[in-house]
Amino acid sequence: MNKFFYLIVLALLLDGCSSVPLTGRKQLLLVSDQEVLSLSGQSFTDYMKSAKESTNKTNTAMVVKVGKKISVAVEAYLKANGLEAEIANFAWEFHLVKDSVPNAFCMPGGKIVVNEGILPLTKNEAGLAVVLGHEVAHAVAKHSNERMSQQMMAQYGGSILDAAMSKSTQSKQQIAQTVYGLGAQYGVMLPFSRKQESEADRMGLIFLVMAGYDVNEAINFWQRMAEFSGGSKPLEFMSTHPSDENRIAKIKQEIPEALTYKKK
Repeated sequence: MNKFFYLIVLALLLDGCSSVPLTGRKQLLLVSDQEVLSLSGQSFTDYMKSAKESTNKTNTAMVVKVGKKISVAVEAYLKANGLEAEIANFAWEFHLVKDSVPNAFCMPGGKIVVNEGILPLTKNEAGLAVVLGHEVAHAVAKHSNERMSQQMMAQYGGSILDAAMSKSTQSKQQIAQTVYGLGAQYGVMLPFSRKQESEADRMGLIFLVMAGYDVNEAINFWQRMAEFSGGSKPLEFMSTHPSDENRIAKIKQEIPEALTYKKK
């Protein structure tokens, strides 16, 4: 391959570079927001066809209430920091489903699902805000797009230019199936890397403070999660998530930063 080809590839990669709100971390995004929303939207639709919405009106209302408060805070932040155009990428939805597994996820575009099984661990609105703040952060940071882009880089290597610029979406659909877990268990729909998980923790703390919740509840929630797991999780280097011990320690370090975003 000649130098001209590599220059084109370099230009493409530079053009695909973006910065994560709040953290400023540089990331490579080779897939358009519209494509990500379309691909993830189908995954979410398929999931909701088999999921059973909760019949508990009180808990459902709480999920919607907390979710809306966080989404309003996020949009206010985007507007105040010259990122208002990003708001068009979100159409917030909040769903509580009948599933005993303590889990929650937020798809690109702001479609959020909370399992009933996590509510005994969140215990209150602030605890739920910890979970929703974390999940919303994944969407705001475009972690799904980043993972798809990383998959593209790994799959195509030196041919990344052709893959990224191709009008055909077949390859991107195949990558999306990996990223969004189509055909797999939805409990691991978005297995983000440890770096992204830690970033979502940090951003989530800020979002829940912006929404008016007690950031210290994050420590209580993750301690309850640690007790629930009972040490049954794999070692951190074998997992896409930080260990409970490291996660809690990191959160304690990040709380002072989060408090600087508290409304005065």
